[in-house]
Amino acid sequence: MPPTCGLAIFRAVFGLTFLSVEDFAPNGPGFRAQTGGEMIRIGLTGGIASGKSVVAGFLSGLGAAVIDADDLARAAVAVGTPGLAQVVELFGPQYLLDDGSLDRAALGELVFNDAAARARLEAVIHPEVRRLAEEAEAKLAADSIVVQVIPLLLETGQTGDFDAVVLVDADPAVQLARLMARSGLSQASAQSRIDAQATRSERLAAADYVISNDSDLAALQARTACVLAAIKRSG
Repeated sequence: MPPTCGLAIFRAVFGLTFLSVEDFAPNGPGFRAQTGGEMIRIGLTGGIASGKSVVAGFLSGLGAAVIDADDLARAAVAVGTPGLAQVVELFGPQYLLDDGSLDRAALGELVFNDAAARARLEAVIHPEVRRLAEEAEAKLAADSIVVQVIPLLLETGQTGDFDAVVLVDADPAVQLARLMARSGLSQASAQSRIDAQATRSERLAAADYVISNDSDLAALQARTACVLAAIKRSG
């Protein structure tokens, strides 16, 4: 089981010392503002609606440079890009909105219910997302802490590409409810999106650190700071 960061104590991977969450606050003894050397690369993942974006925001506030694969995926198929042209060639102009942009909702309904269609779409988007991520990372300082937010980290075989894999974990029932509330999807549509991703057990098995999103924002923020400090200290 990967290390978790609770509200009371954290058993650091670098030793047996028990530290309180307060020790990992930005001004606490467990926190360092810079890496003091080489770049630290963190792969942040989690199921859809698990809270990855919130955790990424906390990490950004703690000084990490955040590269979000979802943002890059949108850029990869923006109006006028070769990626959008390839998507139209594969699936047809009916998946375009009046302004020429991709109708993500309509295409989502197709690909989350058709594994073959999803694979064709991913073959277009994933290579471009990786290229854009590498380009963005190359512009950062050599001692940066870089967090790449990658929902499909496991599915795209990237777990070995990072110094640490951090999982934002949420109960599947909570995840489903959040997704339905956030996106206005039916239960069936929301479940199809969850089912298209790796299972919770698969993600837990691949993670180096787990941030449990089962409480309030204050708890989530404390756990995020705790995990980041542990990664720094073990680096």
